[in-house]
Amino acid sequence: MDILQLDLELFSLINGQWHNNFWDTVMPFWRNKLFWMPLYLFIGSFLVVNFPKKGFVVIALLLATVGLADLVSSRGLKKTVKRVRPCNEIALQGKARIVMKCGKSYSFTSSHATNHTAIAVFLIFTIGALFKWIKMPLLLWAISVGYGQIYIGAHYPLDVLGGILVGFLIGLFGASVCRLVLNRFFGGDLDYS
Repeated sequence: MDILQLDLELFSLINGQWHNNFWDTVMPFWRNKLFWMPLYLFIGSFLVVNFPKKGFVVIALLLATVGLADLVSSRGLKKTVKRVRPCNEIALQGKARIVMKCGKSYSFTSSHATNHTAIAVFLIFTIGALFKWIKMPLLLWAISVGYGQIYIGAHYPLDVLGGILVGFLIGLFGASVCRLVLNRFFGGDLDYS
C-alpha cells in the first residue's frame, strides 16, 4: 500500500466512520479561528499586563510568525503542490462527509494546522519556559484543530501532518528570533522582573 492510499483510508476512517452528532456540531466551531479569538485576546492581554515591555515584542513576533506560517502554507506550498481538497475531489463525491462549506484553495498543507501549530510551538518555547504546564495543552490544541480539518472533510491526514511539520519549524524559528531579540535588547527571556 502506498502513502497516498494509506492517507485516503485514514481520511475515510476519521471523516466517515469515526463521527457522531456531537462532533459534527462541535468541529465546525473548534477549527474556526474566530472561535479561538477569546483565547488569542487573553494571551495578548496576559503578555502585556505581566510583561509590559517584553509582552509587546512577544506579541509582534508571534503575529509575524503566524503571518509567515500562513504565507508559506497558503501562498507557497498550496500553490506549488496543488492537491485538491477531499471535499472538492470528484472521486469522493458522495463518499466524503462534508460537514461545512468546502474551501476553494488547495489542500496541502492545511493552513489551519500550520498556523495553529506555529502559535503553539512559539508559545511553548517562549512563555512555556515560565509556565511548563502550558506546553501539553498547547500541543494538544494545535493537533485537535488539525484533526478537525480532517473530520469536517476539508483536508487529508497528510495535509494536516505536513501543516504540523511546517508550523513546528516556523514556530520554532519565530520563538528563536523572539528569544534572541529579548536577550539582545531586554536582557533576557520572559520573566517577572
